[in-house]
Amino acid sequence: METLAQLAAARLVPVVVLDDSADAAPLAAALVEGGLPVAEVTFRTAAAADSIRAMTERGDILVGAGTVLTPAQVDEAVAAGASYVVSPGLSRAVVDRCREHGVLPLPGAVTATEIQAALELGLSTVKFFPAGTSGGAKAIAALSAPFGGVTFVPTGGVSAANLHEYLDVPSVVAVGGSWMVPKDLIRSGDFAGVTRLTAEAVALTKRD
Repeated sequence: METLAQLAAARLVPVVVLDDSADAAPLAAALVEGGLPVAEVTFRTAAAADSIRAMTERGDILVGAGTVLTPAQVDEAVAAGASYVVSPGLSRAVVDRCREHGVLPLPGAVTATEIQAALELGLSTVKFFPAGTSGGAKAIAALSAPFGGVTFVPTGGVSAANLHEYLDVPSVVAVGGSWMVPKDLIRSGDFAGVTRLTAEAVALTKRD
């Protein structure tokens, strides 16, 4: 799928929480300038849909919706322009609605049972969340043995310090992190700071 290929090319997905949609466009510009034209905007605030709309209207950044819990939120996210939908857990209703819209679902799965359930829904890529408290990179490597065809996008507890532990696991296509989009910089309008942190994060993904 084209969207998954774009996420794999980026290797790192900024997980964004926006309280004010007015910050969305300048944040998108900062991410693009920093070399990371991708974002997951979480539905944890009322500004999510408008923020996704403002970002996608730029046309130069791949935008997904995060923390999507219901089919209705899928509808809202897709109407705003989201290209993929991320959920903290596995919901057949959410996955089915994503398929109806033709967007990539990335449901959360951290146990063998959850991964098998995802496979039964015809999925081959899942979000591993919360990664840090679910065994981290070692757990993903262990699960990759019985589930050879499954790929993972770990999120939660990923930082600049442990980024490579995850990216070094062959079954990890990309990781989600929020350290390059801190809320204090966004609130204060320091988008140059976001660009700097983003460029540093991108450099980390390219290191051998």
